Amino acid sequence: MQQPEAVKEPVKLGGFDYLIGAIAVALTLFQIWQGLAAQLSAPVFLPIHLSFVLVLIFLVKPSFKKGSASQGLYLAGRCFDFGCALVAAWAGYRLSHFDYDDLSFLLDGLGNVDLYTGAALIVLLLEATRRTVGWVMSLIAIIFLAYAIWGNLLPDEFASKGFDLQELIRFHIFSTNGVFGAPLAISAGVVFVFVLFGALLQVTGAGQFFIDCAFAVAGRYRGGPAKASVLASAALGSISGSAIANTVTTGALTIPMMKKLGYKPEQAAGIEAAASTGGQIMPPVMGAGAFVMAQFTGLPYSEILLVSIAPAILYFFCTLLYVHLMACKLGLKGMDNVEKVRVVVKQGWHYLVPLILITVLLLMSYSPVLVGLAGCLAIVLAAFSRRKTWVKFSALIAGLRDGALMILPISAACATAGLVVGVVGQTGIGLQFTQALLALSGGYLWGAFILIALAAVVLGMGLPVTAAYIVLSIMAVPALNEFGVPILSAHLIVFWLSQTSNVTPPIALAAFAGAGIAGASPMKASLQAFKLAFGFFIIPLMMAYSGLLWRADETAFDFIVAISATIGLIIAFACGIEGLLANRLNLVVRAVLLVIAALMLVHSPVLRIGALIVLAAIILWDWRRKVPAVA
Repeated sequence: MQQPEAVKEPVKLGGFDYLIGAIAVALTLFQIWQGLAAQLSAPVFLPIHLSFVLVLIFLVKPSFKKGSASQGLYLAGRCFDFGCALVAAWAGYRLSHFDYDDLSFLLDGLGNVDLYTGAALIVLLLEATRRTVGWVMSLIAIIFLAYAIWGNLLPDEFASKGFDLQELIRFHIFSTNGVFGAPLAISAGVVFVFVLFGALLQVTGAGQFFIDCAFAVAGRYRGGPAKASVLASAALGSISGSAIANTVTTGALTIPMMKKLGYKPEQAAGIEAAASTGGQIMPPVMGAGAFVMAQFTGLPYSEILLVSIAPAILYFFCTLLYVHLMACKLGLKGMDNVEKVRVVVKQGWHYLVPLILITVLLLMSYSPVLVGLAGCLAIVLAAFSRRKTWVKFSALIAGLRDGALMILPISAACATAGLVVGVVGQTGIGLQFTQALLALSGGYLWGAFILIALAAVVLGMGLPVTAAYIVLSIMAVPALNEFGVPILSAHLIVFWLSQTSNVTPPIALAAFAGAGIAGASPMKASLQAFKLAFGFFIIPLMMAYSGLLWRADETAFDFIVAISATIGLIIAFACGIEGLLANRLNLVVRAVLLVIAALMLVHSPVLRIGALIVLAAIILWDWRRKVPAVA
């Protein structure tokens, strides 16, 4: 196993390394203290967290990049950035000391200082979000805010009461309904500690151990590096919950090896992006959106974790199947000189303890924040439990710094999404969207599903996963509930569809990150990733039309039939499209396979079992043939 190394910095720091590092470490220590002591209430804690985030964003993301502008313009931009950082710090101080017990601000309105502070904070947040997440997220928030102010000017079908600036700022800044609502609360609490856990995972060498395990398990088989990439991304992504970070971390090793074996650059990048994106739906962590889901549904995270295991495994089965078919078409072989599994596990088994610990504690319904902190401590103790895996103190400091820097786009996106959620609640536009969706779908669940999937694809072109899920869930989940889809199933469907933002052309951030490593065309890589990640569409469809999410009112037989039907759907669809099982398939067999895939969507156990029998017969017939799959 390779010697532990510090994770690569997620952000290029420029000339203010020490200042930024000190502020980032201070944010992490503040978060750890709050997680353990919990002495600050949300109206105090969240403004401090957000002010830290905004200050770091304006220091890390300059107005003008050095070298792309003249020296004078660059220095003027840095002065502007420092000014924004100071205003953000002042806003955080002002809001954290605001007296919410004094009801005069509700009766008489906000004073001028507080009014200007709230307005400045919204402007700074939108600019910080533009710098870290992109202009689309900021533009969506601006459109929603504009609707809240001038909605009374629209036709009656879309109109709402117009709110003045005083009402808007009081609702979105001086309450827990807007910027400081549930999305930011989840990001500042639960998500931060698990992002920190992921950062410590890298600096202690545990991440490399999971990659080594994946190569030991799958490396010797056909297309070994690609299959190892899928397994490694499942393992790391299930902990880190960040598709892009996962792509960069595992892709730096797996993509060159896939290219060396014979995969095209865009194929290697697409495989890594699809697998890394799947890490966000793999328990135990599942990314920031899963914790937001627990808040939105009011269900314990342990319940979400349990029902998500089977669908997540099915997604990676789907991806592995496509990788295998791709390797067969290319005539690829496995790797030579692969380390044995028992040797790799013997070298790094102690890194499994933190993963087992957080999984058990989450299933026991302990506070996710305390579970994440326990995991952080456990990963550090695991590294120091064996002399050969000790890490330097500077590496741990780098982990504390990187954890804070990695949360910046997440917290900025969640705070801005809070504005969107707040406007929906303030104006009631969510009900109008639900009614429009029901009307456009013609009263059919499949019609609503297609519309929601299209909305997810469109949102995914400009929003990160968590933001896309938050925006889509407040609009689409009520519509799915109207069709009889249970609340948890509806949220999981939307959550899965939102994952497409990392693999959807023309803007697929995970695929673009993989393309950068592979030296491939970003568009070609995103197209490959989109094909490999088709499970993000098929499996939610089965959630809607079958008992794929085992609930208390369903029998074990229904669950087994649903799992079997999903496996059959994946095999029939993939092999029918690719024209390959163990051997090449003619057009007639491919057409039959696609018909079988369609029958799996029919919610009839008898029909599904019959289709599965036919599929098994085709597989047996093909296996007994002696026609090679690859010439």
